[in-house]
Amino acid sequence: MNLPNALTIIRVLLIPVFVILIMNHSFRWALITFAVAGITDGLDGLLARLTHRKTELGAYLDPIADKLLLISAYVSLAIVEVLPGWLSVIVITRDVIILLGLLVIILISHPPVIRPSFISKMTTAFQIMTVILALLAGYHPLFRQLTSMAIYATTFLTIASGIHYIYVGTRILNQRNHHPYAKGE
Repeated sequence: MNLPNALTIIRVLLIPVFVILIMNHSFRWALITFAVAGITDGLDGLLARLTHRKTELGAYLDPIADKLLLISAYVSLAIVEVLPGWLSVIVITRDVIILLGLLVIILISHPPVIRPSFISKMTTAFQIMTVILALLAGYHPLFRQLTSMAIYATTFLTIASGIHYIYVGTRILNQRNHHPYAKGE
């Protein structure tokens, strides 16, 4: 276990703390916890690159930790009615579609090289920003207004990113099916 992977595990362990704080309406502490989790996300990748300690475990664990944190944030904020439930459904549905598509590609062909697209990175940034703004919404009317705008931007990007991943996954599967050495040919 190296330091970058330990930081990723700390991020995973912060998730229940974050959710409990949301459920108890301790939004200030939830925001601090979310920020600490975000810092560990940045640090683990930076340390892995700088120390040349990238591991296969870290390559799988890091995006899983990110998804668990975001899904937990959206579900818990929807439960306490800080974010609309429909937005949580959209965010989670996109991630489930991506995961199922990846599993199909792995089962049918070979494991693809996974690189997040630009739209996916933008989607994640907006999802994080929406959580932060939602946690700040009770402190100033401006944050409430920005949260409303962020919800719609996040919705648009999440749907667009989901459609993009469906398109990319379909292309990968079609290329595999049309390859002369594909199964059944």
